This record gives sequence, C-alpha cells and structure tokens, in this order.
Amino acid sequence: MAERLYRVELTASFLECLDAVEAFLLETDAGFAFDALLGELRATVIPNLSRFPRIGRRYLDNPPQSAEALAQLAALPTGAAHALREYLHGDYLMLYTASETDAMVYLLSVRHHRQLSFDFARLWPGA
Repeated sequence: MAERLYRVELTASFLECLDAVEAFLLETDAGFAFDALLGELRATVIPNLSRFPRIGRRYLDNPPQSAEALAQLAALPTGAAHALREYLHGDYLMLYTASETDAMVYLLSVRHHRQLSFDFARLWPGA
C-alpha cells in the first residue's frame, strides 16, 4: 500500500514571518543562516511534514498565558485552535495545521528562538 503524502503549503503569513526572520538574522550579522534555513525547509522540514503531518506537538498542550494570545485563539473558528501544531527544527519554531480532508499541511508561522528579546527600549520607546 502506497504511503499517503500530504501537500505542504506556505501561507502568506508564513512568508511574511520568513521575511522577519531574514531581517532579524541580517541585523545580527548572521545572514548566512537564512540560506541554511531555506535549505533545511526544502530538504528536511517540508518532506517530514509531508510524510508525518502530526510530527509536531499540539500547540494547546502548552497553551499561551498572555491575554493577547488567548484573545487571538478565541477569535479562531471553532475547533481551529485544536488543530494547531508546533514543529521545532534547530533554532526555529514553526506553527502549522494539517487537514486530513484534503491531505494538506499549512505552514502558518516561523520564528527564530531569539527573535523575542528583552530590548525593552526598542520594544517600548520612551520607557
């Protein structure tokens, strides 16, 4: 019996996040790492998700605590939050969802683990 492969789609939000990752890496003089990330997406991440769409941890296994994140989850269509999964690959965390109905994986977001910083002056100007 042939293995069922899922098609992996990069959403517009994922592509926007990729741009943010690239900007972050360039800002930290690690632009070379962005090319490596693109190579890893093609060679490892997408093939893994295609073969094993449930490889990532369920997002709600460790639910967010901030009011903002909880409000965003509440705004999702019914049941959508339960379909969210996290895939950790190297220095990157990806958020995705898999649809059994159409055998699709939708990559929704990606970020480098160091993108969130404690640079409060930059995060809150005038503080």
